[in-house]
Amino acid sequence: MWARYRVHRAGVVGLVLLLLIVLVALLTPWLVNPDHLGAANAPGARLEPPSREFWLGTDQIGRPVLAMVLWGTRVSLLVGLTAAALAVLLGTLVGLLAGHFGGRTSWLLMRLTDWFVVLPGLVLAIALVIAMGPGTGTVILAIALTSWAGTARLVRAQTLAVEARPHLERARALGAGRIRRMTRHVLPHLMPLVLAAAGLQVSGAILAEAALSFLGLGDPTSFSWGTTLERAFRAGAVTAGAWWYLLPPGLAILLVVLAFTLCARTLEVVLDPH
Repeated sequence: MWARYRVHRAGVVGLVLLLLIVLVALLTPWLVNPDHLGAANAPGARLEPPSREFWLGTDQIGRPVLAMVLWGTRVSLLVGLTAAALAVLLGTLVGLLAGHFGGRTSWLLMRLTDWFVVLPGLVLAIALVIAMGPGTGTVILAIALTSWAGTARLVRAQTLAVEARPHLERARALGAGRIRRMTRHVLPHLMPLVLAAAGLQVSGAILAEAALSFLGLGDPTSFSWGTTLERAFRAGAVTAGAWWYLLPPGLAILLVVLAFTLCARTLEVVLDPH
C-alpha cells in the first residue's frame, strides 16, 4: 500500500504535514508554559503585536497567541479524531446491518439515515449542544450524531456488493452464521472504504468544532482554534486591526483540514476496491 501511496505527491505532502501537526500536538506541553494561558499570569500587554518575545502577539488579556494556537492543536485534534471515530463506528454499524439483513431492517435503518442526511448538520449540532450544555464531550457527541449518515450509506452500498460475491454464498452454504459472515467475510472488504471515509470525517469534525466554538457553544475553559477565534471576535480584534489574533488559528484549521483531506483522497485512490 505504501508503494502505491507514495507515488501521489499530494498524499505525501498531506501525510508529512499531518505528521508535523501531530508532533507539535505531542510536544506542546514542553513548548508552552501552561501558566501563561491563565488570565492572572498573562506575561504581555493587551493586543501586543508580534515581537521577539511574543512571535504571534498577545490577546486582549496579554496571553501569547502562539501558546493558545499550539495548545489548540491538542484540543482540536482530540475533538476531531474522537468525533470522527464515533461517527464512522456508528455509520459502519448501521450500514453493515442494513446491507446484510435487508427487508424491513434495511428500510427502517435507511429511512433513519435519510432523516439525518436531510437535516442541516450544523443546526442539529447546535440544538444538541444547547440541550446538553456546552463542553468538549458534548461537542464530540453532537458532531458524531450528525455526521454518521454518509458513512452508513456508503457502507450499505458496498455491503450489498460484497454479499453478492461467490465466497459469501459458499460460506452461507457451509453453515456460517450471520455474525461470522459479517465480521470475517464482509467487514474486511469494507475497511479500505471505512478508512478513507474516516479521514474525511476528521476534516468535517474539526470544521464543525470550530464552527460550534465560534458560535460560543464550545468549552469555555479550553483553547481550541474555534474558541480562540470566538474570543478574538468578541475582543474586537477585527476593528482593532489585530490580525495576529485572527489569522494564526484560522490558518491552523486550514492546514489540518487540508492535511486530512489530502491523505483521505489519496487513500481512496490507493484502496479503491475496483
